[in-house]
Amino acid sequence: MNSTKNRLAEATSPYLQQHADNPVHWWPWCEEALNQARRTDRPILLSIGYSACHWCHVMAHESFEDTATADVMNRLFISIKVDREERPDLDHIYQNAHQLLTQRPGGWPLTVFLDPHDLIPFFAGTYFPPESRHGLPSFAQVLESTAHAWHEQREAIGKQNHAMREALAQLEATTTGERPGPELIEQGVHELARHFDSTHGGIGQAPKFPHPATFAFLLHQGARHGRDRARHMALFTLERMAEGGLFDQLGGGFYRYSVDERWEIPHFEKMLYDNGPLLALYAEAWTLDDRRPLFRHVCERTAEWVLREMQSSEGGFWSSLDADSEGEEGCFYLWDHEEVARLLDEPTHDVFTARFGLDDPANFEGRWHLHVTTTTGTLAERLGLSPSTVRNHLKNARENLFSARGKRVRPGRDEKVLTSWNALMIHGLARAGCLLERLEWIDSATRALDFLYRHHWQDGRLLATSRDGEARLPACLDDHAYLIDAILELLQAHWSDTHLDFAIALAERLLTHFADTEHGGFYFTADDHETLPVRPRPFSDNALPSGNAIAARALLLLGWLLSEPRYLEAAEGVFAAAETMRQTPHAATGLLDALDLTLDPPTLHIARGDTESLDAWQSESLAPGDRAYRIPDDARLPPALATKRAEPGRLLIYRCTGTHCEAALEPDA
Repeated sequence: MNSTKNRLAEATSPYLQQHADNPVHWWPWCEEALNQARRTDRPILLSIGYSACHWCHVMAHESFEDTATADVMNRLFISIKVDREERPDLDHIYQNAHQLLTQRPGGWPLTVFLDPHDLIPFFAGTYFPPESRHGLPSFAQVLESTAHAWHEQREAIGKQNHAMREALAQLEATTTGERPGPELIEQGVHELARHFDSTHGGIGQAPKFPHPATFAFLLHQGARHGRDRARHMALFTLERMAEGGLFDQLGGGFYRYSVDERWEIPHFEKMLYDNGPLLALYAEAWTLDDRRPLFRHVCERTAEWVLREMQSSEGGFWSSLDADSEGEEGCFYLWDHEEVARLLDEPTHDVFTARFGLDDPANFEGRWHLHVTTTTGTLAERLGLSPSTVRNHLKNARENLFSARGKRVRPGRDEKVLTSWNALMIHGLARAGCLLERLEWIDSATRALDFLYRHHWQDGRLLATSRDGEARLPACLDDHAYLIDAILELLQAHWSDTHLDFAIALAERLLTHFADTEHGGFYFTADDHETLPVRPRPFSDNALPSGNAIAARALLLLGWLLSEPRYLEAAEGVFAAAETMRQTPHAATGLLDALDLTLDPPTLHIARGDTESLDAWQSESLAPGDRAYRIPDDARLPPALATKRAEPGRLLIYRCTGTHCEAALEPDA
């Protein structure tokens, strides 16, 4: 049933459009909806989710598609639906508010009831069932009791909201002090080691998330400073994730998280934001772990998935694949014995079932989700086959099952293009493309960056999202910081004056519109952004790396490349202000990684010469963390970088560490 009072039909978000036919009188987040709530003095029912979210679908089917439930919502509330991927600013604020109100982490769907006059929440939860169960009240009970509280306990709500506003502001507190020293990095490694799962890898217990920022930090500590424990934690976790069910063993790419401690059964949506950083991380692990075939395999399958299923013809990367298909979670990815036996000949079947756990009991609702249970060497010995024969059987099995899987009903795909998530994938493809020498990955990253430049960069402002080429919504800190970082990575693979100019323009917007000039660091929203209850300053990592951490890293690298002190000072301001990093360093590993750069700057190798000599220059001797830029002699450069000149017929290498540059040398010097 389509209601003319449901205002989501014209939304660019696929998630909002999924709710356009609900009998609920949904509004998008807009000034008109907020004013309507204020005029009628009705609380706002804010529902935040995203299109690939399994429990969002469940609550939609149970409650938002139910006419009786919708009638209660329409009578008592102004109901607003938000895509958390398009509005991370709102999601950040109200997830924090949920944690303060309930004393437990939030999630999606997020259900928050707001005072319309100050937009502060007075009640919050996540999923509510249609009938009371498992200690949860029914959604109808929540609606009635919350509306009753609004009308009968207004004074108490006002006092609670005042305290909530102060508490939200304190969550984003900064400090004033000097940049921390290396002892904070050591403390972060120590705390992660205390919570490390030495049996299965990962930090903590189930559910387990991949958290690329954490394991990149540990891997870099091992590579740059010889911390063997940190190196082991990173490499062992990456191995277990790659062989577990978190990784799509047939089609490549990682699911969002594991519901168990063994990385065996995932929550089945695939998110672009996980796979970009993981692609870069596995490529680095491959170079640092004797070019281990498993890590190269993960990179190749993940990049193939991205290029095959997640990149539009115009170049932008889409956001996610749904957890569900045919109304069931994971349905697209699961197998039963009869289908596998029908698709594979007997020797191939025997090898495949032993390798991927199909000879064990079913592990997901009577069916099997693939995960590695034994090594190819053990299989070869058990079955009396050569290792190469085992590998051939596995290759043939993967191809046959992947082809058969492709004929199933596919999970839905969210085809909006998010600036921040695209930047993470551009960085991942550029990094992996350089390390594994895969030009097609670098080309894919370049196409995506060019798409963002054409569509999301308008009149000197960056926009956050687009669908079908229509870009909208002001970009936040993450969009700017991730994109500068991605451009700097891509410039190592392929120099472009236009891309460098883009990075500089983004950096200038960061300093002008996002910087906290009083305390240091950066706000999540610009100074001309819509006014919200608080203006967040995120320093901790969560599923996404901290925007302040990536801003600090990107500004350091850009500042050293361009000899621009303003960028370096802004980066230093992040470290001075980050109270979270001092209090809980293991929760801010992105910042610790950036701090390590400023305490021990990498060497920048800047090569100048003609195109032929630059292409021939090999830079394998770079130490971990060092960077190399091949800049043609006809490049149009900013003044400080232009002083590193090319000379006719000569290839010159400038080596700079921090703000100090050595005299130019020829490659064999």
